[in-house]
Amino acid sequence: MAQAPEYPGDRFPRTRSDASELIALEIRRYLERHDLQPGDRIGTEQELAAEFGVSRPTLREGLRLLASSHLIRVGRGRSGGIFVARTPNEGMSRNVSESIAMMLATESVSLDELLDARLFLEVPLAGLAARNADVDTADRLQEAINDAEGNAPGTEPFNSADARFHRILAETAGNPLLQAFTGWILDILQPNLVAHISIAVDGEEILRQHREIQRAVRRRQPAAAERAMRAHIEYLQTILRSLEE
Repeated sequence: MAQAPEYPGDRFPRTRSDASELIALEIRRYLERHDLQPGDRIGTEQELAAEFGVSRPTLREGLRLLASSHLIRVGRGRSGGIFVARTPNEGMSRNVSESIAMMLATESVSLDELLDARLFLEVPLAGLAARNADVDTADRLQEAINDAEGNAPGTEPFNSADARFHRILAETAGNPLLQAFTGWILDILQPNLVAHISIAVDGEEILRQHREIQRAVRRRQPAAAERAMRAHIEYLQTILRSLEE
């Protein structure tokens, strides 16, 4: 069980809502500080309430806040307790994705606007990936390209390989915050975009663009990687706008 830091008796505010928010914050800090991963056990509700010196109802409110951020899950039964569901960055990524999905569903944002946002996020990410890449990165990107070859855009093999290509770039960029902010691109934008434009997309052109990005990453040329990614996203924008017109 995680050992929560000890607090003086007046550390927590008197109101339950303030106390629960502080407990939620301290547990978040603990997860980050000790690099706890999904599936790790934090403790039981009774144990955490005793260690933090608060009532169980107050602790439950704090846990509810963490659960709503997708950071913890509560296991029931003899082997139950409080477990890590996602890391803080993964939880933030899930919240961003859900918010954008709602905006798209209510038509308060369009696919074209999301592609504009993608342009400003993924172009610098490609540059960072080229700066931080190693030989393994280039090989993994090439494997994703190879797996997409011979498959049409919109099919599961092509879509899966395409998503893996972009996920590798995001991971290689090495900025957890940017990776969390761009999770919605693969979770929300890509599936909707594929459903919208795959019929008009030239698969060979997509792969050619991916090869340009991979080449720049392999050569560790950030500026070239950014240019190639910009050209890739602008191609998708052109297809989307032509279909909408």
